[in-house]
Amino acid sequence: VAKNTAEVILTDDNFASIVAAVEEGRVIFSNIRKFVFFLLSCNIGEILIVFISILYNLPVPLLPIQLLWLNLVTDSFPALALGMEKGEEDIMMLRPKEPDSPIIDRYMMVDIIIQSIAIGITSLLAYTWALKAFPHNLIKARTITFATLITAELLRAHSSRSERHLLFEIGVFSNPTMVYATSLSFLLLLAVIYVPILQPIFHTISLGLIDWGIVSTFAFFPLLISELYKALFI
Repeated sequence: VAKNTAEVILTDDNFASIVAAVEEGRVIFSNIRKFVFFLLSCNIGEILIVFISILYNLPVPLLPIQLLWLNLVTDSFPALALGMEKGEEDIMMLRPKEPDSPIIDRYMMVDIIIQSIAIGITSLLAYTWALKAFPHNLIKARTITFATLITAELLRAHSSRSERHLLFEIGVFSNPTMVYATSLSFLLLLAVIYVPILQPIFHTISLGLIDWGIVSTFAFFPLLISELYKALFI
């Protein structure tokens, strides 16, 4: 009767096992937050790009097939890799959370807003630059925007691995799954841009070194903003 009515049943009353179970629960909850944070900030950023471009009467920067690729391919692998994080070393030093505490709290909501704006604005700046640089080549402007957004999201995936620690503190290669996931997503991006049979499907065009220089410059801004936010306010 006691077992059937209890909320928690201890099958192993070793204190070390209890501590390990609590730590594992905290890691799982933390990884769920990172997963949700990454996907929401990326998706809202994509919405902002399209919404702002419509407000300013610009040609649509991303086509439906490109948005579909972003959500089904680019974001999926890094998001799953976030679930493989082993957790911060000091996770047991944090205060316990209330049982009814939401996954998206006030601090995460602020961070989502900041990152969404950073991703949306930097990608839109890359788009407006491309429109001015190639006024008669809308496909190239969209390709630059597409590449900038994907690269920014892949870099942001590495920063999303910790809500409190900077990327250089946890180490870029400390989660090999994330390295493999982002590398695979980037290789697939290159395939969409450079494989001739895929170009008409995704409405892309080959980019040169100067174009990639522009893409890299804009794509690093969301990562820098994320790291600065953690350094200054967390």
